[in-house]
Amino acid sequence: MVCILLAEGFEETEALAPCDILRRGGVDVKLISCTGNTAVKGSHGISVETDALFEDVNADDIDMLVIPGGMPGTLNLDAFKPIDELIQKIYANNGFLAAICAGPMVLGKRGLLKGKKAVCYPGFEKELAGANIGTDKVVRDGRIITAVGAGAAVDFGLQLLAAVKDAAAAERVKKSILY
Repeated sequence: MVCILLAEGFEETEALAPCDILRRGGVDVKLISCTGNTAVKGSHGISVETDALFEDVNADDIDMLVIPGGMPGTLNLDAFKPIDELIQKIYANNGFLAAICAGPMVLGKRGLLKGKKAVCYPGFEKELAGANIGTDKVVRDGRIITAVGAGAAVDFGLQLLAAVKDAAAAERVKKSILY
């Protein structure tokens, strides 16, 4: 299962476009609220009804964790201490960690980007502690996938799909949405 974490102020496009692409690819995706409420409001005022609350998630069931950006959503996720254990457990279980826009700072602050190629929204590079900052829209380095922002949300989603399924699945979805 893929879990996309949502906190108040998340960037809607960065959460919903990858969710849509993954679901089109036949992946079990859950939008997870880190607020204690199933409805979470994004940075542009769009409320999203999530599939579950954070406390109902079992790390052993997660193949990939996705962290969207957005402000103050990224800061809210970073301050939400219960995600620390979840992130570490998923990575220890050979799961994927993915983050877009300002979201990679959550991984960077936890030391997970040291020596890894990564990208983020311009201005957040200093938060990627020890990462080798790239210039592509989306970068995959092993089990960590990062992207630059909302404009790369479809590319990010396709890369996530290729990682959890395969390149052929991503290509099928890409063609089906005329991308």
